[in-house]
Amino acid sequence: MAHAPQTPLMAGGAEHAGPSVVALGGGHGLAVSLSALRRVSGDLTAIVTVADDGGSSGRLRRQYGVLPPGDLRMALAALCGDDDWGTTWSRVVQHRFGGAGELAGHAVGNLLIVALWELLGDTVEGLDLVGRLLGTRGRVLPMASVPLDIVAEVEGADPARPGEVSRVRGQHACAATPGQVRSISLLPDDPPAVPAAVTALLEADWVVFGPGSWFTSVLPHLLVPGLASALRQTRAHRLVALNLAPQPGETGGFSPHKHLEVLAGHSPGLAFDVVLADSSASRAAAGHGTGGAVADLEKAAALLGARLVLADVAVADGTPRHDPLRLARAYADIFNGHPGAR
Repeated sequence: MAHAPQTPLMAGGAEHAGPSVVALGGGHGLAVSLSALRRVSGDLTAIVTVADDGGSSGRLRRQYGVLPPGDLRMALAALCGDDDWGTTWSRVVQHRFGGAGELAGHAVGNLLIVALWELLGDTVEGLDLVGRLLGTRGRVLPMASVPLDIVAEVEGADPARPGEVSRVRGQHACAATPGQVRSISLLPDDPPAVPAAVTALLEADWVVFGPGSWFTSVLPHLLVPGLASALRQTRAHRLVALNLAPQPGETGGFSPHKHLEVLAGHSPGLAFDVVLADSSASRAAAGHGTGGAVADLEKAAALLGARLVLADVAVADGTPRHDPLRLARAYADIFNGHPGAR
């Protein structure tokens, strides 16, 4: 195995400072955003959802009463460098055991994180130690100090009653619902924010929301009172990175501007500065022509107090996935005050 890197370096080998950035989210959406942001910020903090109740994370959460480690692990892996040390450790912590035994389905990183929590008795210290081992280019923090449950108001959760609104509890159930999520709340409804996460928000230059599962990864941060208060107090600029396509169940049938309307509904009075959307995805919104989709998105952004920036941030093959390098360029342009589009 290669030697651990001594100093985080940006692509091209030059030491990188850049703005202080806090990224909010979870899962694959946050991971791709962090993979982009570590290329443009030398002071990067991820604040990660802790509501996962499925798979390896759910099993460890129920067995040990700990925070679900999976989204935290993915964020740490995304912050690994592109050198041999970083790519090797990223693969190690993401590796899942196969077979049918007790370890089957567990990710190595989940077990490592929970082991350190048990040994150290400190969630943040354990995550910081994993970050040092991996040589991460940023810090990973949970959004709350206790495990959370997401409760969703869902229309049509029972296919036999498509117009009925019911409550669905649990991140996995909310993400997999055949109905359409209308709003979410948290249990407990007044969870304690991690103090280091609050400090990071108050000291940031930029706060980035999304992309990611809108109701189960992005919006929950707005419902943690300590984080919501810090988001209103911080002098940081606030950026929303939109998804490239609706997610079945959670946001099935949503247009890009509908995502912003839902965001506004969960954060009344919170102003934003920039909405970043992919050029082609914005123009291809269902039921709109090019001008109509962009105009609707501009209006929704304006209601948040934000300007719309359109940029090519998707992979070139046309699939609805963000390209980390393209996303990094878009972030850099915005942070530097000269976006390449609107």
